[in-house]
Amino acid sequence: MSVATGGSEAAAAGGGGGNRVFFQSPPRSGGGGSGGSSGGSSREDAVSAAAAVQVQQRRHQQGKVTVKYDRKELRKRLVLEEWIVEQLGQLYGCEEEEMPDVEIDIDDLLDAANEEERALKLQETLVDCYKPTEEFIKELLTRIRGMRKLSPPQKKSI
Repeated sequence: MSVATGGSEAAAAGGGGGNRVFFQSPPRSGGGGSGGSSGGSSREDAVSAAAAVQVQQRRHQQGKVTVKYDRKELRKRLVLEEWIVEQLGQLYGCEEEEMPDVEIDIDDLLDAANEEERALKLQETLVDCYKPTEEFIKELLTRIRGMRKLSPPQKKSI
């Protein structure tokens, strides 16, 4: 049994925006406080401050991480997949490990032209289930309404 998200399948229209996460080291304490040496020149202080800024900028550039997916969309997808696994366990009357090989591809359902086509795909997938599947199909179609297909990760240069 598996629930496919289609993350590496065909590209979708809605891609991740230009969101970026930056990692910065905390500011250092002890620069220019009381009790330090009194013999330093202001030129040396300026040079060391400029060097510290360059190091900080370099760290800042190296710490860029591109966010490839919308976290809220991923969270919704995970909750939906967990619900599907739970429901399939109830429909087939067994644990996840014992479940027959049933694959519900959410992105494939989202590609369908309309609700009827989605329902037909789900009925074909659940054809060997001995319990009624109408309520599960209706609830799943309600839950995927408004969801977007996940696009493959976009490679961005730093």
